[in-house]
Amino acid sequence: MIAVAKIGGHQAIVKVGDKLEVDKLSVEAGKKISFETLLVSEEDGKNFQIGTPFLEGIQVEAKVLEHSRGAKVRVFKMKPRKRYRRLHGHRQDYTVIEILSIGSAPAKASTEKGAEKKEVAPKAEKKPAAKATAPKNKTAVKKSPAAKKPVAKKVAKPAEKK
Repeated sequence: MIAVAKIGGHQAIVKVGDKLEVDKLSVEAGKKISFETLLVSEEDGKNFQIGTPFLEGIQVEAKVLEHSRGAKVRVFKMKPRKRYRRLHGHRQDYTVIEILSIGSAPAKASTEKGAEKKEVAPKAEKKPAAKATAPKNKTAVKKSPAAKKPVAKKVAKPAEKK
């Protein structure tokens, strides 16, 4: 089975048993994690389901293997004849995961059981704060065309006769 899963803001095509390097996830190594599924397909590509935007009841489960860092990328900036040189380095943090299963999600607990466990007191209503009045904007005064400086016109002089 093949699925397209949303992992850390990116979409990845996953199969059971795949090992992927994804952007760093805040999950301890050895723990399981599940991802939202956008599309599920058989390996032959004939039977598939498309979510709008996600598929209900289907999820991708993965196990976090380790956290690592990528190769160092060096960024060098220079402006010739100006004595400007900057060297920066960057190493991206990654999480290596292994896809365990693609399938149905576990059933959620019913709301009745949750209501028996914990009763929440109603929250006190907050009064809205008094709105501060902003100063009124003054409308811009438009100058009339007569107020503009007159443009001097060049007058052609008649040619003198000899």
